[in-house]
Amino acid sequence: MCLGVPMQIEDSNGIVGMAREDDALVPVDLSLTGPVSPGTWVLTFLGAAREVIDAEEAQKVLAALDGLRAVMAGGSTGDAFADLEETGPRLPPHLQALQASGRTTG
Repeated sequence: MCLGVPMQIEDSNGIVGMAREDDALVPVDLSLTGPVSPGTWVLTFLGAAREVIDAEEAQKVLAALDGLRAVMAGGSTGDAFADLEETGPRLPPHLQALQASGRTTG
């Protein structure tokens, strides 16, 4: 399993960006997003930016990652997943249609 980690680009030179991770600047491959401006949030997977995201989405993902860390340490998620709890589970459109039709796949 691979987790996406939001990172804010501090410096960019073509398809290589630098973002802060804890106290260090780390390189981020921007091949999939193209060059971005400093201050841009990207969702990274294994050191590569997969997509540009806004600050609100970055904060939601960071809160969820903090919630996972808390659970792994024996604590509670707190409100780390509040945005998901508000909406409840949602099926993808093709499964919603199947459910609405009353048919099953077996």
